[in-house]
Amino acid sequence: MAEIVNLTRARKAKARRDRESEADANRRRFGRTKAEKATDQDAETRTRQSLDGKQLDPDKS
Repeated sequence: MAEIVNLTRARKAKARRDRESEADANRRRFGRTKAEKATDQDAETRTRQSLDGKQLDPDKS
């Protein structure tokens, strides 16, 4: 015998799983603290300044 499935419950369960997976993705994407964002921005700034300092200017030959 096949298992009887309530289609309404199955549809709602699938929607719930979809919402949970989207929420998890959003938590990973946007769930960073202000300090973590500042640290990343500072590291990026230091890297950019370091590379700009090492750049050769073709105008100053």
